[in-house]
Amino acid sequence: MSNVPNQTNSGFTHEKVETNNFLMIVLILLVVAMGGLVEIVPLFFQKSTTEPVQGLKPYTALQLAGRDVYQREGCYNCHSQMIRPFRSETLRYGHYSVAGEFVYDHPFQWGSKRTGPDLHRVGGKYSDEWHRIHLNNPRDVVPESNMPAYSWLEKTKVDAASMAPHMRALRRVGVPYTDEEIAGAAEAVNGKTEMEAVIAYLQVLGTAIK
Repeated sequence: MSNVPNQTNSGFTHEKVETNNFLMIVLILLVVAMGGLVEIVPLFFQKSTTEPVQGLKPYTALQLAGRDVYQREGCYNCHSQMIRPFRSETLRYGHYSVAGEFVYDHPFQWGSKRTGPDLHRVGGKYSDEWHRIHLNNPRDVVPESNMPAYSWLEKTKVDAASMAPHMRALRRVGVPYTDEEIAGAAEAVNGKTEMEAVIAYLQVLGTAIK
C-alpha cells in the first residue's frame, strides 16, 4: 500500500482555497496586511521620514488658512505636490520631493494627478501679483490653461475664529506650534482674504529645500 497521503482528504488543500471564495478573501487580506506591515512599519522609525528637513517651519496662520482653501477647492485634483527623482521631472520642477518636507502636513498633498503642473517647488517662482492674476483669470498669464477662475477668493475673508482650534489640533499630532502662535492666529489672519491666504500658501511650497 502506498504511503503517499491522500491530498484530496487533507484539511487545507490548494483546491479548497481556490473553490472557497470566503477563504480566498481572508487569505488575500492576510497576505496584503502582512506585506503592508513589512513595508510601512519601518518607515515610522526612519529619521528621513519622521524628522523635518533643516529649515522647515510649520505653516503660519495665514499659510495654513490658504492650505485649507486649497484643499476645500479641490486643487489637489489637478495638481500634485510630489516631484519624483527622475531627470525629466527634476529638470522641469526642481529638486525631487523628500518626506522630511511634509512632516507637518496633515494630510500631505502627494499624488500623481497632473492636469496642471506640479506645485511643490512653486514657492518664490512667481510674484504675489502673478498669482493674484492667475487665480482671478488663469488665461491672463497662461493662455492655454483650462483651470477655472477663482475670483471669489478675493472677496471672501478668512474665517479667523477657526484658526486657533485648527492649530491646537495640529499640535496634538506633532506640529510644534507655540502658545503664542496659537493665541495670535486670529489676529494674524483678521481682515485677510482667502486669495491672500492661498497666495501665502503657494509662496512657501518647496522653499525648505533649494
